[in-house]
Amino acid sequence: MPVATMPPHRHAPGRSARPGGLRRAAHRLLTLVAAAIVGAGVLAAPAYAEPSVDEIEAAIDKKWEQLEPTIEQYNKVRAQLKVNRKKSADLQKKIQPLALETELAMDRVGDLASRYYISGPSQEIGALLVSAKPDTLTEQLTLLDRLAANERRQLEGVTKVRDKYDAEKKKLDALIVAQTKQQNDLAAKKKQIDADIKKLEASLPVTTVKTEKCPTINGVVSDAARTAIRTACAQVGDPYVWGATGPNSFDCSGLTQYAYKAAGIHLTHFTGAQWNEGKAIPRSEARPGDLVFFFSDLHHVGLYLGNDKMVHAPRAGKPVNVSSINTMPVAGFRRPG
Repeated sequence: MPVATMPPHRHAPGRSARPGGLRRAAHRLLTLVAAAIVGAGVLAAPAYAEPSVDEIEAAIDKKWEQLEPTIEQYNKVRAQLKVNRKKSADLQKKIQPLALETELAMDRVGDLASRYYISGPSQEIGALLVSAKPDTLTEQLTLLDRLAANERRQLEGVTKVRDKYDAEKKKLDALIVAQTKQQNDLAAKKKQIDADIKKLEASLPVTTVKTEKCPTINGVVSDAARTAIRTACAQVGDPYVWGATGPNSFDCSGLTQYAYKAAGIHLTHFTGAQWNEGKAIPRSEARPGDLVFFFSDLHHVGLYLGNDKMVHAPRAGKPVNVSSINTMPVAGFRRPG
């Protein structure tokens, strides 16, 4: 009796399903583990943070520590070059007449030698041979020998001095070549450090204002305030002149007017008017670029820089400068624009 068999493509349910299920389960487990590892790696990787203003300032300071010695070394080499080039020029002035004198002396010696010892007697000597007494001829020849010897001595003396100056100049010129190369190398190094500093300064946040004559100011949120701060700070050192509004001298309200004019904001040249032309700001909310007024009658004004500092034109005899706002009674703050 034939035995029933299952088709080749069918399998008993309890035997074939388990290995496939285990493989699928293992695959899912590996996938989950890999995802967990990747996820953990992502979470563990530190997020990139932009350098802070303090960090950038510290990097700039470090670059300046490299730049200042380079500048001073450059100044030293440049000063030495100036001295050595002058010495070389002075020696050249001494060598030129000595070279000419040497050339003339050599010509005279050569002429004597050719006339009396190489080419034979001249007409003058021939005349002496015919008409002069022997002792007279001897005396003449002896005189010529002495003249030639004297010319040779002069030539030797001049040549010795010239050779001495030539040797000195040769050493100086070699030193000048070396120092010129050193100066060029230092200039290139200075240029590179300058470029690095500019790159660092360019990386400062747009809300940071950095000028040569004022401290670095952070948190300047207005374009107009940034322009006004840069303009006012550029005037540090300019004299106070009553009634002046720039560009080379200022009184207090003339300086603030000039600074905000550069930002496209018109202020009247009078502290009382400027008080009314700005928005009132509590001291706790004052920001760099605000105007700070003093005394109950508002007779003085400065441009606030933050951290209780301002740039202002103080009085006759004192130029535009940066100082504390706490040296006078503060009347209040106003924000132009």
